[in-house]
Amino acid sequence: MTVSKNHFLLVFILLAISILLRLVLVPFLDSGNVWLRLASISLILASGAGFILLNIAKIIEETTEVISKRTKLASGLLQSLGTAFPDMVLGIIAAFISLQVRSTDYLRAVNFAIIAAATTFGSNIYNIGHAAWCISRQNLANEKNKALLMFPFLKNAGQVTPMNQHSDQPAMEEMDVAIDVSNVLTILTAVVAMSMVLFGRILNPPQGIQGDLYQLVRPVGIVIFVLSILSLFYFRKNHRKTSVGKENYYAEKPQLIIWLSLFFSGIAILLTAESMVKAIEAFCGITGMPFVVAGVLAGVIGCLGEMIVVHDFTVNPRGRIGDAVVGVVMDNIVTIMGAAIVAIMGGIFLGGNALILIFVVILTLNTTLIWQISKLKNYFIKRA
Repeated sequence: MTVSKNHFLLVFILLAISILLRLVLVPFLDSGNVWLRLASISLILASGAGFILLNIAKIIEETTEVISKRTKLASGLLQSLGTAFPDMVLGIIAAFISLQVRSTDYLRAVNFAIIAAATTFGSNIYNIGHAAWCISRQNLANEKNKALLMFPFLKNAGQVTPMNQHSDQPAMEEMDVAIDVSNVLTILTAVVAMSMVLFGRILNPPQGIQGDLYQLVRPVGIVIFVLSILSLFYFRKNHRKTSVGKENYYAEKPQLIIWLSLFFSGIAILLTAESMVKAIEAFCGITGMPFVVAGVLAGVIGCLGEMIVVHDFTVNPRGRIGDAVVGVVMDNIVTIMGAAIVAIMGGIFLGGNALILIFVVILTLNTTLIWQISKLKNYFIKRA
């Protein structure tokens, strides 16, 4: 996945490419030539999602593993803060652009706010659904007591080995934390959905918006933000003995190198996110695709990092699946915190049908994830 074994050097390569996207390709999005605009959109989305964010996900995975060992904080928490950053940034950047154009073009401002919401909450759909699939494959491998392909018929996607063949085992406390934090995520998600319906209906939506329009209002955003912070703080403790693999580039690196890698990675994500959000808007303008659909599809961009981490931790027989599942749920709490920040900024809207569908799917998948975590916990209880 990476182009260099020296991850610190890779960070600057990614930063340079993100600068090129922002300064060179984004201006072409306003070109009068449709084909030139489509080419720019394709290059921005492909290089942003397929190269920059994928490589930064690997850097985040390795740095948080080392920081967890040195600070005794839960690696799932650190992992979530890192991998949820693209989700948050995509939404916040879209909201920021929305606020910039609100005084001159309210309809465009609402469209950007819809992208912010759909991208933010859409990423939770992919995160939770993918995590539930990974844990279900682990449970099936445990049940059959044999290695299984992560995805049937896709040999290159790796295989899942039974837990009794792992060199290390998750702590039982991790399963309890995963279930608890999943329930907290369910409650937060339900609160967001209900508050938008009860307090956020827009009585006079701008012309061009079909159907009802709902907003996550600022007071509720503040409450959600505080609850998210408290949830992350409550689940901050590490419940396993963290071991850092020898292949980890940062294992023996000083703390300064680690934090600098994360800092410059963050700048690269910011620049890439801004370019991608503008590319999504340009694509909708050319094709007529609804902004909420484009936003939900773009949600996979922001959650690629977490999906890769969960995938790697599941197919890697080092007993880190507990880290993975705690991390993915915390990632979604961090994403909701990002949505709260966007609400505080005043830039998050969803149409009525989209609101219902998105939140019903999220809650259904979260229930499925809790079910699969419970099955995995029962496996360890029976072995005890």
